[in-house]
Amino acid sequence: MESATYKGYVLWGHAIREQQEILERERYASSGTVTKGGKFVEASGILEVVDSELDAEQLGLEWARAWVDSHA
Repeated sequence: MESATYKGYVLWGHAIREQQEILERERYASSGTVTKGGKFVEASGILEVVDSELDAEQLGLEWARAWVDSHA
């Protein structure tokens, strides 16, 4: 889980490991969460499934920044 502070909000990018079959490569579902003052504000749900944990976290953070820009 990756976090960032943006315009007074704390944003979280999540990577949820998915593996359908033992022989398949690991994939990561991305999601984002927005908090302010230690309280939950909004969450994205699953945004996309990608090959990298870091990519998944970054997608979540990008979503959270966009949410703040359109709602703050």
